[in-house]
Amino acid sequence: YGFQRFLLRGKKKVKLEILLLSMGYNLNKLHKKIQNERTGSYLFDLKASA
Repeated sequence: YGFQRFLLRGKKKVKLEILLLSMGYNLNKLHKKIQNERTGSYLFDLKASA
């Protein structure tokens, strides 16, 4: 994704920047899954809960 360094200073601002980067990354992953029609499928079989 080309992340080199933080653009802002301070713990609060850096924490916010990490949050925004991770949200964007996860939204891109979800978008790719939706485009490839892979939603609802799992990597492993689900175990029945007790």
